[in-house]
Amino acid sequence: MSKILVTGATGFLGKHLLRRLDPARVRALTRAPTKGLRKLGVEVVRGDLLDAGVLRDALEGVQSVYHLAGLVSRNPDDAHVMYRLHVDGTRALCEAALRARVARVVVASTSGTVAVGDDPDHAFTEEDGYATERVKRWPYYLSKIYQEQTALRFAREHGLDVVVVNPSLLLGRGDARQSSTGDVLKFLTRDIPVVPSGGLNFVDVGDAADALVLAMQKGAAGERYLVGGPNWTFEEFFGRLERLSKVPAPRLKVPRRAQTFGARLLEALASAQGRKPTLDLAAVEMAQKFWYLDATKARRVLGFRPRDPTDTLLDTIRYLRRRFLDRPEAISQA
Repeated sequence: MSKILVTGATGFLGKHLLRRLDPARVRALTRAPTKGLRKLGVEVVRGDLLDAGVLRDALEGVQSVYHLAGLVSRNPDDAHVMYRLHVDGTRALCEAALRARVARVVVASTSGTVAVGDDPDHAFTEEDGYATERVKRWPYYLSKIYQEQTALRFAREHGLDVVVVNPSLLLGRGDARQSSTGDVLKFLTRDIPVVPSGGLNFVDVGDAADALVLAMQKGAAGERYLVGGPNWTFEEFFGRLERLSKVPAPRLKVPRRAQTFGARLLEALASAQGRKPTLDLAAVEMAQKFWYLDATKARRVLGFRPRDPTDTLLDTIRYLRRRFLDRPEAISQA
């Protein structure tokens, strides 16, 4: 029986993907095995993505690979770590997959490699170029652009069958590390003081996991697929959260320059006091952009069908309240 290798299996998206695969066929490459992996009964290879010996063992007998390993961070100090994992790790995996004659590699990227701009009337598609200039101050998105380019270069120049899936902001149940849903938790604890001037797109993490499986089955080699749900301003997004959670949304609207100045001031005060700021500059700058996308290609080619966004928001709110708000010590660390 051929194996399916999953990197990043212990992450938010990875956990949902595993539920959609046959555990008897799955092999997870991870640096730290978890109780969840053991409970599912999947085979585990422990080690680093950049270790050639580990990769060789992980890919033995593997027909297909889901490459989800990554680090989500707004901290500029993590830039080197993210580049090493996203770019060097992807290059090493693709080289090893070629040697192992893997049939297909599906890479989980982010819509933020393309779908970020200043125009609220423009929804980005796969035909739009990389947002390199627009995200150059945000190491996570920049490293994901380089990751995509690396993977697709292996498809173009070496014939490796690579498909890239670009989900927008992941929401839903199970984000124990707060990699994607942290700002919703901040909303619930009323730690967001103003209404950002931009807009966002989000997708249910379960729907994103479905899209990965569909990409493995139906995606075209060398192509990428934007996967997302509604395009909403932050004002509309907060309004939906308010109606569902009964938590009052922020009402204050502040000009962009004042938002940026305030974030810099809060960062300086927090640094002087040796603590993490409640609102960081990167988050403020990102919230001034419009992360709008058009998922028509994924719908047409893959058969992607996102669920009702209200259900996703309800699942997110319920999970966060159960997982964090009943544990005060966790709120201050979110």
